[in-house]
Amino acid sequence: MKKVLFLLFVASVIAAVFFLYPKIKKLVPFYDQLSKERVSLNKDLQPKEQEDATYVGSLKCKKCHEDKFDKWSHSRHPKMIQDVKKDPKAIVADFSKLPSDANFALKDVVYTIGGKFKQRYMIRKDYEGKEDYVVGNYQWNSQTKKWQHYKTWHYWYNEAYPHDNTKVPTSRVCDGCHFVGFMATGKRVEPGIGCESCHGPGSNHVKDPDNKVYLASLADPVRQNEVCFQCHMRNRDKRLDKVSMKDLWMDATDYPKGFMPGLPLAKYKKVAPFYCGKDSGEFYPNGGGKHNRTQGNEYIHSMMYKHGITCINCHNPHTLAPTAQNNTGNKLCMKCHSFGSIIGPHQKDLSAHTHHKESSKGSLCVECHMPKIGRHTGKSPLTVRSHLFGFVTPAQTKKYNMPKETNACYACHKDKTLDQLQQSLEDWGMISWDKR
Repeated sequence: MKKVLFLLFVASVIAAVFFLYPKIKKLVPFYDQLSKERVSLNKDLQPKEQEDATYVGSLKCKKCHEDKFDKWSHSRHPKMIQDVKKDPKAIVADFSKLPSDANFALKDVVYTIGGKFKQRYMIRKDYEGKEDYVVGNYQWNSQTKKWQHYKTWHYWYNEAYPHDNTKVPTSRVCDGCHFVGFMATGKRVEPGIGCESCHGPGSNHVKDPDNKVYLASLADPVRQNEVCFQCHMRNRDKRLDKVSMKDLWMDATDYPKGFMPGLPLAKYKKVAPFYCGKDSGEFYPNGGGKHNRTQGNEYIHSMMYKHGITCINCHNPHTLAPTAQNNTGNKLCMKCHSFGSIIGPHQKDLSAHTHHKESSKGSLCVECHMPKIGRHTGKSPLTVRSHLFGFVTPAQTKKYNMPKETNACYACHKDKTLDQLQQSLEDWGMISWDKR
């Protein structure tokens, strides 16, 4: 009898595996990550060997990590800040058309900031006896190929600084995210975003490879995202928990000062406020970001985040691929999602899921679940894709008084009203209780 029961048990296990495996096989590689014990947002995860380490720069990493170094060096991260004396070609603007009321000239530029979507220019101006910079009052819009005004103080900290670009030091509002080491130490170890921006100070690891650096990929999935959220999540000065803005005059900081990878970001970063249903300068009433660098603010509201999916599950941390301008179509999403799997889509094929032809734009995952809703400047086109991942219906767009262009349906079907587009969804039976 025992033998019969054992054989029945084995047969049932085999049958379960046979029927269930096709539905879960894509999730198997992520099992350890998704089932990892969640730790406190306040727990220190930095390796002990790293506690007294110092920042040494990315070149020290190249010898042992040449492949990753090469991939990183061709990404946009190290190009966030570029020294124009070392590489004059870093400047993408047409300085022959610089407006006459600009407070700087080409000869004054020391560093460029960005360049893919917009480029700003750092001018040397020391502050309190220390090396410092200010940003010119014009920026180059790389998308429109035009100069436009730029106000360094025109952000949440506008009451903490004079309304004059020449009096807002980059050490307070820019350099923490743009220079390696500055966020933690106040020293510009390396321009741009380098290895130690994500792995923490590496001096001890360089001396002895057995001395660990922080590896976010081994951390709890919620904490894993913090290496990205330190910069890709809009914030406020953490000190505002205890003091008022007037107490931070000439000292408000637009980055989590003191943070380094592995430390609990929650102790250093005060997240930019979002109130569901209310519009603000940074967010639409549904939580979508109006500008760039709000990926983290949006993502924490998504089901993907809540289920343990992380930034580096989708983005290669060294190449940054895929990007909004260079994505891989549905290939990336189908790495986990597939028809017949337990996480869907729960239709027989792509056309049944989207009600569009498989070869059309309407059947691209990102067009509906990551529509372009944000801008890099007020005069830029919509190119920043949402990281909420939930499909926003035309009815919700209308309810929250959001620009029609931010709705995935209207973005393609501008010949129809939001009401007409909503009716199409309802006729297709695509509206559930939470979308009414």
